[in-house]
Amino acid sequence: MLTNKEVKYLREELANAKNPLFFYDDDPDGICSFVLLYKIHREGRGIIVKASPKLDSRLTHKVQENSPDKIFILDIPITSQEFIDQAKTPVYYIDHHEPLELNKVKYYNPRIKNPSAYIPTTRMCYQISGDKNNLWIATVGCLADWHMPDFIDEFIKEYPQLLDKNKDLNYAVYHQPVGKLVRIFSFLLKGPTSDVRKSIKILTRIKTPFEILNQETSQGKFLYRRFEKINQQYEDLVAEAKKKATRSKLLLFYYSENKWSFTADLANELVNLFPKKVIIIARNKSGEMKCSVRATRNIRDPLQKALVGIQGRGGGHENACGTVIKEEDWEQFLKNFKREIK
Repeated sequence: MLTNKEVKYLREELANAKNPLFFYDDDPDGICSFVLLYKIHREGRGIIVKASPKLDSRLTHKVQENSPDKIFILDIPITSQEFIDQAKTPVYYIDHHEPLELNKVKYYNPRIKNPSAYIPTTRMCYQISGDKNNLWIATVGCLADWHMPDFIDEFIKEYPQLLDKNKDLNYAVYHQPVGKLVRIFSFLLKGPTSDVRKSIKILTRIKTPFEILNQETSQGKFLYRRFEKINQQYEDLVAEAKKKATRSKLLLFYYSENKWSFTADLANELVNLFPKKVIIIARNKSGEMKCSVRATRNIRDPLQKALVGIQGRGGGHENACGTVIKEEDWEQFLKNFKREIK
């Protein structure tokens, strides 16, 4: 969590920004973090960082194109020093992944003081926002990042139609209406960049969750109908993936769908359905196996050990990781990983 001093400072920096530029991760935690901060003053522009969890010199041109007076980086696991240096603009970085060592940046990460802390970026951005009208957005971002927020009682009181008094994460995300919002936010990030941008722009104008869930406005109808089209493809994949469950500790599912990437969504749902298994959802793209790995136990350490000597990279949270492996090293990686999770 941010301290009161940090919250005050960041609020002031946002208030004084005439043309802020927001870079944020392409998951619900990232999008909710951006929406929460953007809606405070409705100034500036947001840039979603897709395809790679790294912000580097490849996106410096976005800084040049927009000429921001301040840059806010939200929920992005890795940012290069080269990007910071080339930006030549004050940078404020709010994140909750493995802490980085960077110069010339105001960096906020709860894991610096407490390595085991798990506070989604959305939670910190909600501290900065302080707008109770956006309580539902903060809740969606936290739940999507597998964190039951400390303000959940307030959410239940305000939105009893969306979540009852049961505070189990699996129950909330997969068996309650608020969980549908979590999936909607995730699926709005899929597809052509132009569609994603339009969806996020509309989302910044949505005032209540019922605009979307009940399709009460034209904007809510647009978002819900786009979600429905994507969700049908997802449900077909879930049905296929469930058939791959065996007596093995590892549930491995390959899919070749090129239009949408559902690796993280599938992994999250399957670990809910099969909590005793380690889940790998793998998708072959451009000679690399792009994977989401999930479990109800620590799989970050086994993953790191399995990557030794492998052409690949990976990391993330203790029980939720992503990894990218060169196709030619895939079989050896699997052998290593199976050995490590025994």
